[in-house]
Amino acid sequence: MRDKLAGLKESNAPLYLQLARNLREHIESGGVEPGEPLPSERELSERMGMSRVTIRKGIQKLIEEGLLFRRHGSGTYVSKRIQARGAMLTSFSEDARSRGDDPGVVWMMRTYASATDEEAAALEVPINTKVARLARVRLANGEPLAIEHAVVPAELIPDLNAVGDSLYEAFEALGVFPVSGTQRIRAALATPTEAGMLSIAQSSEILRIERLTRDAEGRPVEFTRSAYRGDRYEFVTEIAATSVARRGSD
Repeated sequence: MRDKLAGLKESNAPLYLQLARNLREHIESGGVEPGEPLPSERELSERMGMSRVTIRKGIQKLIEEGLLFRRHGSGTYVSKRIQARGAMLTSFSEDARSRGDDPGVVWMMRTYASATDEEAAALEVPINTKVARLARVRLANGEPLAIEHAVVPAELIPDLNAVGDSLYEAFEALGVFPVSGTQRIRAALATPTEAGMLSIAQSSEILRIERLTRDAEGRPVEFTRSAYRGDRYEFVTEIAATSVARRGSD
């Protein structure tokens, strides 16, 4: 890596940006696989003949791009693109475990309140009905990936202490089973507050997701708005041709 970088020192770009470009090319060419750690700052400094300040700034640039992430007490790793099934009704925790990741949560709010007009309409309950508000930052292996704000009829969660890291696990324990729903996804830019919570640069791309789920009787049980990191997530949905389209291809 050092020989490759030496040729970049003639550039007018700051050295940390040259380093970031070199590391990016090295990663994208398969030099370090997704999920694997980078060498330590000290190792990179010795290998490339650069100061640790320059190394740190170059790495931070790639963290802001979403190519790398830091794991507290462990080091810096190459990010993996997460393919989430858009047509599957699963929880964040369940998805994380299915990938071999360790899900976690940072709670921002867990309280009861009166439903707003919009929430009441979504949950099909009278205005000012008591609801549970659950606001969390969702983590995988300690890395913040999403912000979730869920609103649930209070009668479905009579004890907020019953909700741990996973709302769906709490539902199951209470005999509530979401079986269907609708989900809307749109692209957006992170606000300064969202960027801080997700450890990304301000105005980074995020995916805003609005989900309404129902039980087997068609009763709304959850109205959730989330912000997922666009640099880490892509939602995949299987598609099939209609019968008309199939006939047209014959």
